[in-house]
Order: sequence, then structure tokens, then C-alpha cells
Amino acid sequence: MDERPSLATIVREWGRVGCIGFGGPPTHIALLRRLCVDERRWLEPREFEDAIAACNLLPGPASTQLAIFCAWRLRGRAGALAGGAAFILPGLVLILALSALFLSGSPPRWVRGAGAGAGAAVAAVAVQAGLGLLPDSRRRAASAARWVVYLVAGGLAAATVGPWLVLVLVGCGAIELAVRRMRLQLLSLGPLVWVALKVGALSYGGGFVIVPLMQADAVTHYHWMTSGQFLNAVALGQVTPGPVVQTVAAVGYAAAGVGGGLLAALVAFSPSFAFVLLGAPRFGRLRENRSAQAFLGGAGPAAIGAILGVSVPLAHALSEPWQYGVLGAAAVLLLLLRRGVVTTLVLAGAAGVVIALAGGHLPH
Repeated sequence: MDERPSLATIVREWGRVGCIGFGGPPTHIALLRRLCVDERRWLEPREFEDAIAACNLLPGPASTQLAIFCAWRLRGRAGALAGGAAFILPGLVLILALSALFLSGSPPRWVRGAGAGAGAAVAAVAVQAGLGLLPDSRRRAASAARWVVYLVAGGLAAATVGPWLVLVLVGCGAIELAVRRMRLQLLSLGPLVWVALKVGALSYGGGFVIVPLMQADAVTHYHWMTSGQFLNAVALGQVTPGPVVQTVAAVGYAAAGVGGGLLAALVAFSPSFAFVLLGAPRFGRLRENRSAQAFLGGAGPAAIGAILGVSVPLAHALSEPWQYGVLGAAAVLLLLLRRGVVTTLVLAGAAGVVIALAGGHLPH
């Protein structure tokens, strides 16, 4: 391994990854591998792959935890805090700025059109994200039949009973754990901070898992946002660099301005720092732990089903006929033509601008 970098180097390089990391976890992992393994040789390839596996076993945004772990490996806790913050902040600043534009009380008509167009494509993005995770999850499954059951359960829960999705995820994990005759060791959810737990600590399989949970709180329960504004927030989480979980910052902004956005992000990302700072020395053992693998064998497929199922409430939130046309076009671009998420959302937003300027009806 090359000489370990300074904290200033970690801030610079992790910040660069945070600035150019469009495309979600696959892009983040590729950029971190290129930086830490291929170019600088700070980490051995096997150690980096083990870190990916360990982070995938943890709840929360896996690519964020990988960035924190790599920085921890190089400069300890100070590096983890500095690198994690540098990775998160660029996308966080951008999504708060865009939230101020898109979620203000009376945004310009072209801004509303862009938001309505990009929001219409979000359901297709969710389907693409879920389909991309299916093959690897199926290969890891101990039982094809149970894997299908967990997948369907997560999909149905996300599509119908969003606020209770967390119970389905935990339930599927517990069932798989029991089926494999391992000792059941689940933490009691108890009176924890409910929204922070759901967003920051239970996003198994990627940020889209927490979309129905956030939607229920932000739109239905607390009325911080309309359904259309929530779709805009999810779209902002896709077109900005960094993890999808940063969508919670847009929800926080809608609830209490910039301070609310920063507070929501702090609460949502704190578990990731805690998991890595406290558990990084044990990542190797976690990967080999049969109980952890068994739990993931149930929770993982359910999470993928939830990512697919979330497309139902997202599509249901659309209110204008032309938005369904944009959704169909986005599905073709993503699933048939294999275009990127950012490209698709930008084109969807551009279509919304054209429709708005042409006098088309916009969602309230």
C-alpha cells in the first residue's frame, strides 16, 4: 500500500467523488475503487471487495458507508468523519439549492414544468433500480421459493401499505433467520425516532426503499409537501450527485427550510457513520456471519421488491395525463434503450418545460 494520504487529500479526493458521483451507488463504488485501489493503491483489491460486501450487509446507504470506511481505513476516525462529510456535502448543497428553486411558494412556470416532467419519470427510475439488483440477489438466495415470497411481499407492501413497509422488511429477515434455525437477535424498534430510523437505518438495497416511508410521512401524515412536490424531491435526489437518501434533505427543506434540510440530512446519515466507525474493525467477521447472511437473505429480496413496488404510489401521485406519457417514454429510455438515469430525468424535465411554455396544465 502506498503511503497513507493526509486529511487534506482525503477531503479533496472524497469531495471530488461527491461532486461527480452522478448515477448512484454503482458510480460511487467505481470511483472509489479507481481512486483507492487502481490509482493510489491505498487499499488491496480483496480488502476493498470485502468492504463492499460488509457495507451491503449493513442497513443504510451502502455507497456512503463504503466511502466512510475507505477514509477510516486510511486515516482512522478523523479520516472517516472528514471523508464522509466531503462525500456527502456537494450533493447536499446542490439538492438544497434546487429544493429552494423547485419547492418555493411560487416557482416560475418553466420550473414547475421541469419538476412535473422529471417527477413523472421517477417511477420508471425505481423499476430500473430494482431490476438492476435482482440478478445478484437471486444468486445469493438460499431458497428460490422463499426469495420470490420475500420479493413479492416487499413489492406489495411498498405499493399498498407504505408506512408499514419497515415491518415487512424486518419480518422477512426474521423469517429467513428462523428458517435457517439460527438464533433470533433483533433489536427492538421501541420508541426510537421513527422517521430518522426508517430513512437513515433501514434503507436495505438502496435509497428507493425509503421512498414510500418518506412519502407517507411528508405527504400523508405531516402534510409538509404535496404529492407532486414529493415526486420533484425524489427526482432531485436522482439528478444530483451522492446517495438517493439525500432526498430526505428536500423533505426537511419543505418542512422547515434550510435548517430543516440540514437537520434531516444529519439525522439520516448519522447511522452510516456510526455503523462504520463502530463496526469497521469487524467487517471481515460480519461478512462470514451466518446469522447476518441469513437475515439479509430475507430482507434483501424484500427490499428489491419494495424498490419495484414503490413505482406504484409514485405513478399514482401523477395528476396530469401528459405526465403518464412522459413516464412511458422514460420507461422506454431506461429499460429498453438503456439510457442513464440522469439523462432520462433531464429529458423528462425538458419535456415538462416545453409543455408548460406551450400552455399545458400543470399539477398543483
